[in-house]
Amino acid sequence: MARAGLDPDWSCAFANDFDQRKVDCYASNWGSNEVVCGDIGKLKVQELPGQADLVWASFPCQDLSLAGGGAGLRGNRSGTFWPFWSLMQALIEDDRRPPIVVLENVLGALTSHGGKDFAALCEALAQAEYTVGAVVMDAAKFLPHSRPRLFVIGLHSATEIPASLRLAAPNGEWHTSALVAAHARLSAEAQANWAWWNLPKASGRVQALSEIIGDSPNDVRWHDEAETQKLIDMMAPLHKQKVEAAQRNGKRIVGTLYRRTRRSETGEKVQRAEVRFDQTAGCLRTPAGGSSRQTVIVIDGPKIRTRLISARETARLMGLPDSYELPTRYNEAYHLTGDGVAVPVVRHLSRNLLLPLLGFRTIERLIA
Repeated sequence: MARAGLDPDWSCAFANDFDQRKVDCYASNWGSNEVVCGDIGKLKVQELPGQADLVWASFPCQDLSLAGGGAGLRGNRSGTFWPFWSLMQALIEDDRRPPIVVLENVLGALTSHGGKDFAALCEALAQAEYTVGAVVMDAAKFLPHSRPRLFVIGLHSATEIPASLRLAAPNGEWHTSALVAAHARLSAEAQANWAWWNLPKASGRVQALSEIIGDSPNDVRWHDEAETQKLIDMMAPLHKQKVEAAQRNGKRIVGTLYRRTRRSETGEKVQRAEVRFDQTAGCLRTPAGGSSRQTVIVIDGPKIRTRLISARETARLMGLPDSYELPTRYNEAYHLTGDGVAVPVVRHLSRNLLLPLLGFRTIERLIA
């Protein structure tokens, strides 16, 4: 999905993933010429072709996620940053330094191990002579999908930064209080190499969730009345009230719900169904990220229908077109989309920061 967001402005020279199913999906959409399936820790610098203008790394989030085990960059999964970074250092030593490096991950990366993991990422870039900055971008600014993600952007310090792309201080649009706090915990060296990147606000209408959810998906079925009632019975009073209010509205209302483990009034762990009707889906997650699959709930007056979200609907929530080929198996498709990065988020970052940092004007200005 990073490739989909960068396309068609960039030409991909090399791609890698450990999961053969993801590699197969990539190949079915982009071709197999540049994609390699395998452990990044076993890749050799000689396998990386030419000199890239941009290196993008979306490394596993599980050890950094609030739902994960908390191992951070020492974990088996999120720790794959280090072999990736060894490859970058080898490229630099081979006189093939990429001018821009982008690291993408969950917001838990800001606070994991008291901020030490975020500091390690920034200091690794700073020590390799990169000016470092970060932004927090939520897919909800572009899509009906709540999905905030952290993007750490490093620019070779020998590259001049246009004044329009750098702020003197953080702003509230892309620099959250958590990011500002994480920056304050950085070492003096990392802060000296820091830039508050400037991005314009997202523009355009965000598609409504009801425009994405279909009536006749081909890979999931609508629940029967008993299954739907079971979900409603799992709701706490506040969420049951949301359902009742939607019924009183009398119009067709589309929402989503997740089943989550919560503490009851007596302190026991119970499973709750938590619903939202704000025309925004909850963040897609994979089972490996510690969450259940998302459920669609449609209320039309007294009638209530529920079902799992379809694979194609998850792809739409990530900004992928319906022409994008997905794995045929539901769980594989859900895992693929739930592990990805929202396409219009990448495109906004690319066209308004990454390309201009390399000397290209923004696409919007070119069109204007």
